[in-house]
Amino acid sequence: MNIRIARQEDLPAIVKIYNQTIATKNSTAEIVTVTVRDKTDWFYQHIPDKYPLFVAEVNHSVVGWASLSPYRPGRDAFRHVAEISFYLHKDFQGKGLGTALIAYVLEKSSEFHFHQLIAMVLDKNTHSIHLLEKFGFKRWAYMPGLANFDGQVCAHVYYGLTMLKEKQV
Repeated sequence: MNIRIARQEDLPAIVKIYNQTIATKNSTAEIVTVTVRDKTDWFYQHIPDKYPLFVAEVNHSVVGWASLSPYRPGRDAFRHVAEISFYLHKDFQGKGLGTALIAYVLEKSSEFHFHQLIAMVLDKNTHSIHLLEKFGFKRWAYMPGLANFDGQVCAHVYYGLTMLKEKQV
């Protein structure tokens, strides 16, 4: 597996993987599939030297991706916090690629001097929860009943990891 910064030509594969997760109603609160056009602005907001978007490749095909995004953009007190997101193609889940991808992102995130990383997951996404916990993420918030998928309700859970200690004010 090779992990690298995403390029524009990766966007169709990124969208395909994301749409797979939308269909499961397990990994994202979006319920309508997206297009490359829908995600183009989002793609360009991931500036490689601040909020990168990474892809994982197997045999030169994109099989997963992970991103670091601003947490609550425009609120400077949160400038040292990033949201981590990660998704794998359904045929490559459960094979250790998620572990390798998260390990890579955590290693790279230290270059950006983030103090905390936050992951937001649905409570029924137990695979992602176990993966986050494997890397030391702790449950910081539990918000019951926030997501409603055609009457099936689930919680939204925040997991956090402190990367760099800062003086408490």
